[in-house]
Amino acid sequence: MVVNPAALAEKIEDLLVEKDLRGMKFAQSCLTPGYYYRAAELIHNATGTVLIGTGFPVLNTFETDGPVGAIVLYNALIQIGLKPVLVCGDPLYSALHNDYDCLRLNIAEHHNAEAFAKRTLSEIQPSLLISIERPGLTQDGTYRNMFGDDISDRCARFDDFLNHATCPTIGIGDGGNEIGMGNISQHLSSHNIMASQTCCDELLIADVSNWAAYGILALLGKLRNEDLLDSVNPLAILQYLSDKGCIDGVTKKNTLTEDSLSYTEGVNLIDKIRTLCGFK
Repeated sequence: MVVNPAALAEKIEDLLVEKDLRGMKFAQSCLTPGYYYRAAELIHNATGTVLIGTGFPVLNTFETDGPVGAIVLYNALIQIGLKPVLVCGDPLYSALHNDYDCLRLNIAEHHNAEAFAKRTLSEIQPSLLISIERPGLTQDGTYRNMFGDDISDRCARFDDFLNHATCPTIGIGDGGNEIGMGNISQHLSSHNIMASQTCCDELLIADVSNWAAYGILALLGKLRNEDLLDSVNPLAILQYLSDKGCIDGVTKKNTLTEDSLSYTEGVNLIDKIRTLCGFK
């Protein structure tokens, strides 16, 4: 069993980009090792409300990658005594708000987004912001998908929350066009992606953004001496989201997959991470 937190974090970080589906091994080389451990510490030190932004539009609905990880984090934060709030626009907001504490972003009001973010941050006073697989504004002020298509008319702005936050911020992505990738956007010019320019305090990368939640919770569990991954069930969450109409962001199909990968990939990853942590 690995006991050194820094060494454990680096092993988990390597594992999370092992498939290198969209160039995240290169992105890893642009980051200072230990980013997952530092993010876990931010959650460990958080109090009260934590805002979790997620939801990437695909066609007329939302993709499976992002909401699964957001729900995993949401459940774990409740377990450790925090008050998480999922921040998203429609149709994801309408799909989740009856079952989770949610804050709605208005897709049609980009012109009011900055004022809304400032007002909400002032009222809620969150201790931490997390963005997981949310589109980030590119250099030309638009939102782009992995193919470079302009999807601005379907994207609510969460960028302003990170830009104006007075608390720590975490960004999670798997391709370069997500909020947080502004930290390394200058290094992504060789990638076939219109990179997000929105920055964060701690950027986390993974082959699939959902999987980043497992890395964070593993290290948070080590800090708390408890296995926070023990009850995580990706299949159940995927089924819940599938029933509400979400689709795979790559295949555009309503299947129990993440970025075209079977849910079993995530289940197996959790098993590997828990073994690395000595939880099993």
